[in-house]
Amino acid sequence: MPETRRTEPVAGAGSALDQALERVLGAKTGKALERAFGLHTIDDLLQHYPRRYAHRGQLTPIASLTFGVPVTIVAEVVEVRERDMRARRGRITEVRITDGHGTLTLTFFNQPWRAAELLPGVRGVFSGKITEYRGSLQLAHPDYELFRPADASDAPEAAAAAAEEWATRPLPIYPATASLPSWRIAQAIAIVLDGLAAVPELLPAEVREAEQLLDHRAALEAVHRPTDDQQREQGQRTVRFEEAYVLQVALLRAREVLRLQRAQAFPLVADGLVAAFDAGLPYARTAGQIEVGEVIARELAGEVPMNRLLQGEVGSGKTLVAVRAMLQVADAGGQAALIAPTEVLAAQHLASLHSLLGPDLWQRVLPTLITGSLPAAERRHAALAVASGQSRLIVGTHALLSDKTQFEHLGLVVVDEQHRFGVEQREALKAKGIEQPHVLMLTATPIPRTVAMSVFGDLDISSLHELPAGRQPIASFVVPLAEHPAWLVRVWQRIVEEVQRGRQAYVVTPLIDQAEVTAASDEGGLLPEWSVERVVELLGSMPGTAHLRVAALHGRMKADEREQVMRDFAERRLDVLVATTVIEVGVNVPNASLIAVLDADRFGVAQLHQLRGRVGRGEHPSVALFVTKAEEGTPTRARIDAVAATTDGFELAELDLMLRREGDVLGASQSGARSQLKALRVTRDGRIIARARELAEAQLAAGRPISAALERALDRALNAASEHYLSAS
Repeated sequence: MPETRRTEPVAGAGSALDQALERVLGAKTGKALERAFGLHTIDDLLQHYPRRYAHRGQLTPIASLTFGVPVTIVAEVVEVRERDMRARRGRITEVRITDGHGTLTLTFFNQPWRAAELLPGVRGVFSGKITEYRGSLQLAHPDYELFRPADASDAPEAAAAAAEEWATRPLPIYPATASLPSWRIAQAIAIVLDGLAAVPELLPAEVREAEQLLDHRAALEAVHRPTDDQQREQGQRTVRFEEAYVLQVALLRAREVLRLQRAQAFPLVADGLVAAFDAGLPYARTAGQIEVGEVIARELAGEVPMNRLLQGEVGSGKTLVAVRAMLQVADAGGQAALIAPTEVLAAQHLASLHSLLGPDLWQRVLPTLITGSLPAAERRHAALAVASGQSRLIVGTHALLSDKTQFEHLGLVVVDEQHRFGVEQREALKAKGIEQPHVLMLTATPIPRTVAMSVFGDLDISSLHELPAGRQPIASFVVPLAEHPAWLVRVWQRIVEEVQRGRQAYVVTPLIDQAEVTAASDEGGLLPEWSVERVVELLGSMPGTAHLRVAALHGRMKADEREQVMRDFAERRLDVLVATTVIEVGVNVPNASLIAVLDADRFGVAQLHQLRGRVGRGEHPSVALFVTKAEEGTPTRARIDAVAATTDGFELAELDLMLRREGDVLGASQSGARSQLKALRVTRDGRIIARARELAEAQLAAGRPISAALERALDRALNAASEHYLSAS
């Protein structure tokens, strides 16, 4: 049957997995795999799993072939010839084959080496889609495997049975490039597998038996060279479980290692800053805020470093919980720093602190802003206040982690929105002579359980579900321009009506200028129409809106320009803010009561929900308008309709998990340039992840030893995870 290349088994499989691909496959192939996919070792290549599997299908007689249909046939080569192409440079290799009842031509473009392999008299199995050329049927660049001489001389029944087996065997299709097609990757993997002796096990034997999993070597064979779909499914389930188990052990051990460290305790001071802050609040805290606040207060009072993620609805009061934690640390002699991802958001947080603390508490803790764009004199003054301990609350961007910022006694780091604070950042602070700080991370994007276990599994997680009393509901509507194009006029009218009531409005677009709109139109799909530039121009030119005070806000503006625009909007010197998603998080203007999101189809579920959260933050009923040309019945329209139908962020997070691609779920900010997950998918494998975590917790709790192979996999996982943490620059 099909010819397979064999090599001598590699001694010492544990070390064999670490062998460089250049040594096993040759310099040319090894370097090509490194350039294309970043694969360096045998283990890297074996974790380059197929993205899907094709089925060649049942064998088809040549006489019954039909144009456009995928077929698999058993045939013998009759004739091979080569000729020059007529329209362009290059040569075509044409191979005529027969099954004894009909003939068919195989064509290969610029692959002259095929003639040396497909010699007259050679028999094999050929698979592909039938095409037509000048009235004749042909197979262009078919997949094929040739019979070995022994197979070719077998009885016809035996050869047919062998061919049938080959035809129904799943065909792995790998992530590939133009220079490294799938079949070449399959060849390389076959050489590696043929040369591997025993492979050490990743999972404890009791886990493998309990979950009815294959051993590691068998799983690799089943994934890369399955004989049927059942074997493929067993192999895929095993490698997914192995990956989930390694990830969960790595996260759980990282959490345990941190808990062995020591942080300074900051006990809650009776009748101190926190009590004064609570007494000055104009409203009662929600039950959730009280419960989470008590948990955080206990952790800050202990010597085990807090490492907690606080997730909550837009407007659920995460900032209030964080401010109380910061005041507790300040009252006990420490400093607390709040790190925001952008300078606009950092400035917003400082303004929120000013509003929340009031003049008395402000003077007692002297909040200070540090960002990269501060003028030199202001930066020196702020740095001195922080280094001397005069300022107890510090707000800034990642500039807080730079060598230029020195703290007197940093006890708590609060990290806002979509960023990780990990090992590298803690080490950067320790290098400044600072003890392990307590860490509180905030996110307004509710996280589905499987994502939380996979990405934030080393953290303790708290959630805020209820909104504070007095928060106004947000009425959400889809404006379907595909069915009702004239409704766009009503959007502008609603903005004017809100301004006439003394309110303000946001208009959000996906793009900054019309050049970006033109460029995006080349991508295909639903074409974008709106940019910040176009909306500002339109509102200034229409008679009904020309009187509005309108300003633009986007990421290309200088930091001081953005801050001035936000200040003008917050202080009601502007009626309408036309912006990109720079307002997606942290922007808090209680007087804003309407948001219109144009080209809403260009945004995901989480983004639309976050943008909607910019309104409804004060005493006024609010409206969110999602403007789209997506047609009813399309998946895009269904996504927008779903967001408009509910303001429950936790419900939308689960919807988002079902709709989004894997890389989007983890996100570049959470998973580096690409996901470290190879076979596992949090969008699909929730049960596997949960079960793996349960068994990993049991192994660690029982103190059972970890195998050398698992230790090695853990090192790889932790090295990959280091890409997840925010940059210290």
